[in-house]
Order: sequence, then structure tokens, then C-alpha cells
Amino acid sequence: MKTIKDSVHDHIAVDGVARELLDTPAVQRLRRISQLGTVSLVYPSANHTRFEHSLGVYHLACQALEHLGVGGKQADRVQAAALLHDVGHGPFSHNLESLTYRRTGRYHDDVHDLLADGEVGDVLRAHDLEPDIVAGLVAGEGRFGQLVSGELDVDRMDYLVRDAHHTGVPYGTIDHGRLVRELTFVDGELVLDEGNVQTAESLLVARALMNPTVYSHSVARISKAMLRRAGERLLESPDADVDAETLQRMDDADLIVALRSCAATSEFSRRLDRRALFKRAVWAEIDDVPGGVIEADHESIRAFEREIAAEAGVDREHVILDVPGRPSMTESTSRVMVNGDIRRLEQQSPLVEALRAAQYSQWRLGVYSPRDLREQVGRAAVDVLGLDIDGALVSEVRNGLDATLDQFVD
Repeated sequence: MKTIKDSVHDHIAVDGVARELLDTPAVQRLRRISQLGTVSLVYPSANHTRFEHSLGVYHLACQALEHLGVGGKQADRVQAAALLHDVGHGPFSHNLESLTYRRTGRYHDDVHDLLADGEVGDVLRAHDLEPDIVAGLVAGEGRFGQLVSGELDVDRMDYLVRDAHHTGVPYGTIDHGRLVRELTFVDGELVLDEGNVQTAESLLVARALMNPTVYSHSVARISKAMLRRAGERLLESPDADVDAETLQRMDDADLIVALRSCAATSEFSRRLDRRALFKRAVWAEIDDVPGGVIEADHESIRAFEREIAAEAGVDREHVILDVPGRPSMTESTSRVMVNGDIRRLEQQSPLVEALRAAQYSQWRLGVYSPRDLREQVGRAAVDVLGLDIDGALVSEVRNGLDATLDQFVD
């Protein structure tokens, strides 16, 4: 057994198959993958990694299994899946996932090949565990996959608390101890036991508050968009000799070196290194954006960028269009027992509709450009995209209110 001191859960005891998996290259690589990607450009202390998060998820999985009375090989499978659930992440966590998915067809939780090969596969098989079954649990398959990846999973319980702790933002604070203690299976579904509607709501509220404050903070979105554009240029550059498969297996330092070394990405790398980020030329609410723009695929977004750049008379690499997906709230489908019935939280809690409305009010389309170009880029973007905002942010810049704008950007 190995005991590890953790900043969130205090002491974590790692034993059995998890102890042997801990020192495999695939798991140790997670020490070099930042949990929140570029969010440290907003919150300087947000430098925690996927490694410590994976330990936290393993710890909570152990507690949940003990509470549920699950032992033996099934417990070993779930514990292995909890520790390994993030080994498929590329550099800077989710920041480049859409980019690599378009080229590989795999998200970070598709880890069948990673678990079958190398030292991880050797360790699993040495403990009589089937890599395919463990990979299925990582993807949320089956009864116990819900513990690792689902609406009430231990992954979410750890990252909300951990991200709040390391950013210094109080909104992610939840009673994960109670959440774990109140988990139960009913007809194969993972639910919260009677009297826990408010417990489920706390998870929902925490996620709803952390999203605009941390995960979708404007600077985090701008830096993520710039990193994604740099990654795309890296893959397209014949000088870099990097494909999507290679990019997925890099760690943060590997990617930084690759971006600095490639002529096609050196300017983006310099800006990210120095935090000389693009600024918001447009920041539009969902009701002001045509549906065709919101639903646009990657190629259509790039076409919009080229058209905006042409109308503004700037280099196309000086325009980034950032269109988030439509707001969603998976936590609202969490299941709770109410008077002996299994009910979705959205059926029971009046908070859900209010939080959905808040999500819609917080949604923003962003168009980003260098500071000195944002007025002309903003004007062009409003015209090209057909935005119904009367150039709101553009007029602020034109009127010389840069300082007012920057307090929201920085």
C-alpha cells in the first residue's frame, strides 16, 4: 500500500492493482497534463494536473464501492477505471480535443487501445482484469460505469472541488462525502437515496456557477481558441511532421516545444507565452446570433473567419470565431429517489429551469483579434455573421472606452 498526501482529500491510500498502475508511463504522464488547460492565465494558482485529479477520482471510487458493498474483482475493475479514466487526454486537457477528434474519431474516454497495450495492459492482465472491460467502464458502460462516467460520477465530484480549491473560487464547493454516502443502485440505475433532492441540486448549482466563472471565463476561452488554432496550424504544417495521433500522446511541455519550434505556429506560441492574447472584437448573446452560425460546423466557421478577415482587410490568422455549443445541463438528468420513485432532478427541482435560463443568458459568441484590429474586425464580423447587436462592443472601442472593456476581458 502507498499513502499519498492530497490537497483536497488529505491522505489517499493506493493499493492493489491501482498501486501497480500508478507508476506506469501512461499514468505518470498525467503529471504533465494541466487539469484546466489555459485557465491558469486567469487564475495563476490553477496549475493542478490530471494526475492528482485521477488520484482523487480513485479515492472517491473506493469510498463509493465500500459504501455500496462492492468488492472482489468488480471493485478492482472500477478502481482501475477510476485511476485510468483520463489517460486518453491530450496536452492541455480538453483544449485540443475537438481538433484531434476531427482527425482520429476518438475522444479522451476511448481508451481501449491504450489499456490493451504496454505496461498498463500488462498490469491489468497480471491482476486477471480484462483491459476491454476496464475501458468500457471508463466510457461509462454498464451498471458500474455510471460511477466513473455518468450524471452522478465520482469524476465530477472530484473536479468541482479540486478546481474550486486551486482557483480559489468558492462556487465548486460541494459535500462530496454526502454525495458518495447517498449513492445507491435501483434496478441497475445509480441514484441518490430518499431525501437528497437538495444534495443533487448542490452538484447542479456548483457546476452552473463554475462554468462562467472558471471554465468559460472570457480569457480562458480566448486562450483556448488561440491554442486550438496553433494546434491546427501545427498539424497542417509540413515542417512540423506532427499528426493527430502524435499530438494526442504529447504532454503540455511537448506541445509547447513543438509550437515554439514551428515557423507556422511561433507567433501564437509567443503570444501565449507572454499572455499577449487576442481581445474580444465581438461578444454576442445567443438571441442575437442566427441559428445557422450557432450550428455551423468547423469548415463553415473557418469560412466565416476568412470572410470576416477579407471584409476587415486583415490577415485571416488575425480573426478567430469562437462558437460554443448550445447550453446543456447533463446534471439535470441525475436521478433521485422521491417517495419510492426514481425521478430525474429536472422533474423534481424548480431550480433546474432557473439555471437553464441562466446558462442561456451567459452564452456568448466570441470573435477575437489583436487589440489594434478589434474595431475593424468587430464591424466586419457583425456584418458577415448577421449579428443583431448594433456593434455593441465595437462602439465601446470606437468611443475610446478601452479601459472599460479590458476590465471585463482581463
